Amino acid sequence: MSTADSEPAEWDVAVVGGGPAGCSAGVFTAREGLDTVIFDRGRSSLRRCAHLENYLGFPGGIDVETFYALAHDHAEEAGCDVVEDLVESVERAGDGFVLERQSGERVRATRVVAATRYDADYLRPLDDAGEMYETHEHGGEEHEHFDRTYADGDGRTPVDGLYVASPVEEWSTQALAVAGFGALVGGHVVGDARRDRGYPEGLAERVDWLRREAALDEEWADPDRWREYFDEHVPEDHDLSDEQLAALRDAEASDRLDRYVDEETVERRRREAHDRILEHLDDERIRAYLDRTGD
Repeated sequence: MSTADSEPAEWDVAVVGGGPAGCSAGVFTAREGLDTVIFDRGRSSLRRCAHLENYLGFPGGIDVETFYALAHDHAEEAGCDVVEDLVESVERAGDGFVLERQSGERVRATRVVAATRYDADYLRPLDDAGEMYETHEHGGEEHEHFDRTYADGDGRTPVDGLYVASPVEEWSTQALAVAGFGALVGGHVVGDARRDRGYPEGLAERVDWLRREAALDEEWADPDRWREYFDEHVPEDHDLSDEQLAALRDAEASDRLDRYVDEETVERRRREAHDRILEHLDDERIRAYLDRTGD
């Protein structure tokens, strides 16, 4: 990272908040190849939880420390840099943003995802229109809070390039729902980045998933069929050059086919996934389980 007196580091996406929403958003943006940093230090509602009992996939619940370790490990595996530092302010700088860190360092980002539930004061430099915060009265005193309706249902805000992935309006504060909303916002960040690269509207919002090779029929196993599919979604009034169009067409065909994997890959990834989970479990608990089951 740069020092406060040097040129700021450059990121495609800066996520402020390393809880379920922020990590989830970062996983999606980083997997798309966007250089993503997650800043995680500050008040966290989840860290007040004694034991996370209702997050799908953990039938016995999961302690918060292990959950955070798994979430950060996943974000880093996807390609994110997770940085333990507080963001004190976010300011507009040209077409992007400059983030001032508590350490004194400054970093640049093309897009910013706000994923903090409690503290949103770092966004005040962006509130030129005075619409980000609302005033409430508590105990006879007036207090300003970030307006959770400032972002729309997709997490987009009136500030171009600024997204909100913390709970907004009807979204629950439950960790599972918050993670889902973070994924939704991350997907929209990816879609907007792809639009900037020239992808047509019908192809900008991609689905990030893998499928078994056996599900791929003969027609769609041909890269040319995906190229045709791409051309079917390109509007006539596009402003791409022939070279740009060809590059996007080939990239889309490759991306679509790369989503299909053979059975050997499925099995290898299953083993690797189990190993990664085991890294976060207590060795003594694993031994006790094996002794108890006789495995």
